[in-house]
Amino acid sequence: MNAKMMKIAIPLLLSAALLSACGKSDAKTNGSAEHGGHGAHEAGTQAGAAAGQEKDVQAVFKLSSEKPQAKQDTNVSIQIVGKDNKPIESLDISHEKKLHLIVVSKDLSYFHHIHPEDKGKGSFQIATQFPAGGDYKLFADFVPTGMGSMTKSQWITVQGDAAKPVALQPEANLTKTIDGKEVTLAFDKLQAGQAVNMTFTIKDAASKKPITNLQPYLGAVGHVVVLSADASQYLHVHPTDEKAAGPEAKFMTTFPASGVYKIWGQFQHQGSVFTVPFVVKVP
Repeated sequence: MNAKMMKIAIPLLLSAALLSACGKSDAKTNGSAEHGGHGAHEAGTQAGAAAGQEKDVQAVFKLSSEKPQAKQDTNVSIQIVGKDNKPIESLDISHEKKLHLIVVSKDLSYFHHIHPEDKGKGSFQIATQFPAGGDYKLFADFVPTGMGSMTKSQWITVQGDAAKPVALQPEANLTKTIDGKEVTLAFDKLQAGQAVNMTFTIKDAASKKPITNLQPYLGAVGHVVVLSADASQYLHVHPTDEKAAGPEAKFMTTFPASGVYKIWGQFQHQGSVFTVPFVVKVP
């Protein structure tokens, strides 16, 4: 191969390698990446950030106290950094926010989706409270400009009386009544490693009439977060039709492995956001 041909071939090979490298590491340390990422409509068109790029990006979590107390305000700061711990100052807006923060308890009975204040230069901060003592996992969900969506996480321990653990049991009946809404979850099929369509159907609980005037929540008809029982597998799923208004809200994702998962669907109706949880077993 002559020198001219080599100049053309090398960039093409590098580009192909970056496009094909979309796997994520699984760790439980500061700034760890989670399996799954954004398992929604992006699956076919955007495989996520290249592995090399994502490895260089970290989220540094800091709490205002080394021993945060339950039921007291705790300041949580998150700094997004790249190579040599230099701040990544440019982040894309994803569903109206530059960073989504998901907080869950170890048994997944507690779930909180919040949005820290953008302090500039890749820095975010928020004051929040934890309902009881115990272990919690924080997930920072963001998109560095020029890269794909990323999720970094951190386990923390909160001081105080611990809540009684809630067993994570798969549910046979996938219909719940939340805030006056009857919500049913259905799948076209449920199989690990395969694309799955899941549909939330929302009715008025009293009249059973379909709700057709859902309001956009963070720029879409709804959002779904999925976690495996041990919180190692994370999916933030966006709807296939973001402009839908009900009664159906459709999503597509892929469960990375067999096991028990908890699913939280979030929607907005008449100015109020409601969250509906389900627990399923994926073959």
